[in-house]
Amino acid sequence: MGRYFGTDGFRGEANCGLTADHAYRVGRFLGWYYRELRRQRGDMRTPRVVIGKDTRRSSYMLEYALVGGLTASGAEACLMHVTTTPSVSYIARVDDFDCGIMISASHNPYYDNGIKLINSHGEKMDDETIALVEDFLDDRLEAFGKSWKELPLARREEIGCTVDYVSGRNRYVGYLISLGIYSFRGMKIALDCANGSAWNIARSVFDALGAKTYLIHAEPNGMNINENAGSTHIESLQQYVLNHHMDAGFAYDGDADRCLAVDEKGQVLTGDHILYLYSRYMKDREKLIPNTVVTTVMSNFGLYKALDAAGIGYVRTQVGDRYVYEYMSRHGCRIGGEESGHIIFSKYATTGDGILTSLKVMEVMMARKQRLSELAQDMTVYPHVLVNLRVQDRDAAMENAAVKKAVAEAEKGLEGNGRILVRPSGTEPVIRILVEAENPERCQACARQVTEAFRASGLIP
Repeated sequence: MGRYFGTDGFRGEANCGLTADHAYRVGRFLGWYYRELRRQRGDMRTPRVVIGKDTRRSSYMLEYALVGGLTASGAEACLMHVTTTPSVSYIARVDDFDCGIMISASHNPYYDNGIKLINSHGEKMDDETIALVEDFLDDRLEAFGKSWKELPLARREEIGCTVDYVSGRNRYVGYLISLGIYSFRGMKIALDCANGSAWNIARSVFDALGAKTYLIHAEPNGMNINENAGSTHIESLQQYVLNHHMDAGFAYDGDADRCLAVDEKGQVLTGDHILYLYSRYMKDREKLIPNTVVTTVMSNFGLYKALDAAGIGYVRTQVGDRYVYEYMSRHGCRIGGEESGHIIFSKYATTGDGILTSLKVMEVMMARKQRLSELAQDMTVYPHVLVNLRVQDRDAAMENAAVKKAVAEAEKGLEGNGRILVRPSGTEPVIRILVEAENPERCQACARQVTEAFRASGLIP
């Protein structure tokens, strides 16, 4: 974790943890840095940066501040306006941009915002470049063999300009439509757009593929993004699907890089369900090469039991879709993701893409000629308990002998029909205890057993 940037960008409450000045300085650095990189290669062309934003009121403020910084440093700022994170990733990759920027705090409430940086390959920015951005924000930048107290401003014809790039968003919509290999004609589909980025994109894609598309939470006003809506508040979509007899429903988050589904019975399908049903579909067509699904340590034990039964291998990474993608990229894996709905299809995208995920779920439904509830019925979600313990010292707590013994005994007591995961929070002095078992009572008993070990060892203030 960096000083400002976490695993999913620079995030904080707008004009509190993340200000317009921060955004201006990020823009100043990026415009100067990519201009200097080009000059080091003898390339005198103007660097180009593509920017998208979600529907938060503060996104406009941060967008204009970023543009001011970029153009002051001599870069061209291309604005996709309100769009999704995966669309910025796609356009950064295919239109030869130096980098991309997405202004969003994903599933957070409207008063938070964030700056996500994307490299020219459409991937999350590398740690080395992020560290340079942070050094500049802290006035201690060293780059290209020297220290920089101030960055030079562009002058005269070298001052950058702003370009309307809504055409990039439209081209991304066309790309998604081109991936639809089946008609959705006759299918009634509900989409929960979370009053966020998907509101003016998702319907266009589903309509073009022939679905009867119904939207909820698609009236953004700057302050209602994710408010009792989207993938983190899926109850209203469940009710809508049942009340209006939909064939399926899909819920996105604020920047539409994640997706959860609701079947025709109103049951929620998590990212784990989606990983299971699509990896089986790939395996049956001999497309799952290698025979591996990439998950995180937070995926449900039921997913692993179902994958074992289907003869599909799996690996676990740290929590965070960037770690999933890094593993997939290194090992050539084709599908991976998180229980929260970040699903990566590496043949088609370099990041989680909620709309793409919903299209892929629809593809399986149409190919199998089955309802969504039937496709997911072979995976049973195990009951779970999650306990967060605030401790004095995370490292000392994780290395405590009594705690380790209690965890080992609890795991042994599950007899292979569940699991226990104890891990430190990456941002605060908290230990997270996750227990999954065949019944809730066993979950509670194991969680109490481990919690008591922390307490008896004096680790809890």
